[in-house]
Amino acid sequence: MEWNEKPVRDVDKAFRNVARAAGLSHISPHVLRHTAATWLMQSGADKWEAAGYLGMTLETLERVYGHHHPDYLKSAVNAFDCAPQDRHRKPATEREQTSLNVTKIAGFSI
Repeated sequence: MEWNEKPVRDVDKAFRNVARAAGLSHISPHVLRHTAATWLMQSGADKWEAAGYLGMTLETLERVYGHHHPDYLKSAVNAFDCAPQDRHRKPATEREQTSLNVTKIAGFSI
């Protein structure tokens, strides 16, 4: 990184000076990282890739920024979208339909 064709010795100091000169003295690299994480989650980016890009663990990304992702609370919202009589049933992905009148759940036939 250079400034006026000379190497930057202190990146933090350089960032503060540039931010101040731009009238953005309240902006820090942390604020930019926070913004990037929020925007990645809001755009529905793959969480694993976003965590790697930001240099944080997937657990941290999900704990701190996960509520910004479009999938957040998706199954809870979907539960209210179904008919009241169907709310007690397991989602279709968790049950296997074996015939018209028999549903196999966790190895048991009903």
